[in-house]
Amino acid sequence: MAELPPERDLGLILKIKSLEMKKVYLALSLGATAFLVWAFVNPQTNNTTAPDHGAIKWYSFEEAVALSAKKPKKMFIDVYTDWCGWCKKMDQSTFTDPQVAEFMNRNFYAVKFNAEQKELVQFKGHELKYMPNAGRRGVHELAYALLDGRLGYPSFVYLDENQNRISISPGFKNGDVMLKELRYIAEGHFKNKTWEEYSNSK
Repeated sequence: MAELPPERDLGLILKIKSLEMKKVYLALSLGATAFLVWAFVNPQTNNTTAPDHGAIKWYSFEEAVALSAKKPKKMFIDVYTDWCGWCKKMDQSTFTDPQVAEFMNRNFYAVKFNAEQKELVQFKGHELKYMPNAGRRGVHELAYALLDGRLGYPSFVYLDENQNRISISPGFKNGDVMLKELRYIAEGHFKNKTWEEYSNSK
């Protein structure tokens, strides 16, 4: 697993509104081909409807923000797309792991966010929308901001109780690695150890 990036402020969500769309489209176009190739080289998955997500309680982004305002918790955001094979693999295995589900529900508000969804998202007085002409498939402004423009799927974003970004963690993870990563964030180890240091000490 790649090392989790350092803490960054989710204020990028607000800054994205002021970017020139031309620059956004250019950045997405340059990365789109590489990421699409990566996403389609995936393990065999059937073409049936995505399975139930086990015991994890999934929320929309707006629901999780509202809940955290009443009862503060960190947020775990699974940024995915409908065509991502590794995303489906995690739905079928990692996210149905009982230990992962129990720890997730106890310590996080878990959010599934489709990076290509068309629905508007309201956040801190701003209306974030789908950009149809960005890249080959389009992308939602919230996904672009959460991932800092690095559009690989699946990617997992951790936010603190005030919706400031803690880390971005890209790529498939099995149940054991996912549980260790959740503990790293939930128990605050990220404040004084890199992911590599934490992972090697366990």
